[in-house]
Amino acid sequence: MSLLFEEIDSQTSPLGEISLRRRRIPAFGDRDIYEVKLGEEFLMSSMFVDAEEALADLGLDAVSGDGLSVIVGGLGLGYTAVAALKNERVNELLVVDAIETVIEWHRDEKVPLGKVLNQDSRCRYVKDSFFDLAVDPQRGFDPDQAGRKFDAILLDIDHSPTEYLNASNAGFYTSENLALMASQIKPGGVFAMWSQNLPEPKFEDLLKQVFPQVDAHIVRFYNPLQNCESTNSVYVCSV
Repeated sequence: MSLLFEEIDSQTSPLGEISLRRRRIPAFGDRDIYEVKLGEEFLMSSMFVDAEEALADLGLDAVSGDGLSVIVGGLGLGYTAVAALKNERVNELLVVDAIETVIEWHRDEKVPLGKVLNQDSRCRYVKDSFFDLAVDPQRGFDPDQAGRKFDAILLDIDHSPTEYLNASNAGFYTSENLALMASQIKPGGVFAMWSQNLPEPKFEDLLKQVFPQVDAHIVRFYNPLQNCESTNSVYVCSV
């Protein structure tokens, strides 16, 4: 299969070389496909965004009320953040990412959804480690207001609860640290998390030690490269 390819940007980061690429596959017409790689590892492709959008939809559907304040952990190509902003009940969105380059791609509108996020006054970028902020309730996620609580925290950073973007992230997935994060969610709020794998019963059991209500959703979508159905998961945990 022939394709056209362009590397838009490549920068060093604390996790290694991170690059933004654009390609076209003639069989799919004039569609630009954006990809993010960390070293030789693919982090995200704009071909497969159903589950990233479902993370926002399923998470926010589990929260009642208006004027919602939302955290998105992991900016990626912006699909979860934009999906959250499509919900008219969202009053404020903080997108937390540890990699400055990824934030700059959006600020400089090198990625298609950068303009959408930049033009929405409800959206703010926070350059920091989601995992450090998650376990520090006194500091919290908002650099302008220490210790505040949010209606929803939507997480899409690691590949799964057992496959990590960075080995140091593993320490987050304990009942103690999940509880520290949960203490930053308002009563009636929600924590939702994306995974590339099917639901993992051991992780569901861990979540149930912290949250009174845990639901695991399988998100199915068509994979045009393999001409078959693919699946991701979204965990939704109510406080």
